[in-house]
Amino acid sequence: MQITVSGHQVAVTSALNNYVTGKLERIVRHFEHLHDVTVTLSVEKLFQKAEATVHCAASKTIHAEAQAADLYAAIDALADKLDRQVKKHKEKLTDHHREDAQRLA
Repeated sequence: MQITVSGHQVAVTSALNNYVTGKLERIVRHFEHLHDVTVTLSVEKLFQKAEATVHCAASKTIHAEAQAADLYAAIDALADKLDRQVKKHKEKLTDHHREDAQRLA
């Protein structure tokens, strides 16, 4: 998985880049079929904003954004949102029906 971190009115330091990469590695543990992730960090007047777009193998695009007073808190919230959405997508792909139950019906 390729992670691209960019900043809008923010200088993306190596510390921010490493923090985003570390947080998003958690998503790969849940679902391996991810192609790339694009993360954009920005600063508004009163809050910091982080948004990400994830491209999955089945031509599915997952988008999430989070905002907080601190940029690191926004990245944490973004990682949590992406984690929930990727888990939900994986559950939709999984067949939950057992073959035995289908044969009996």
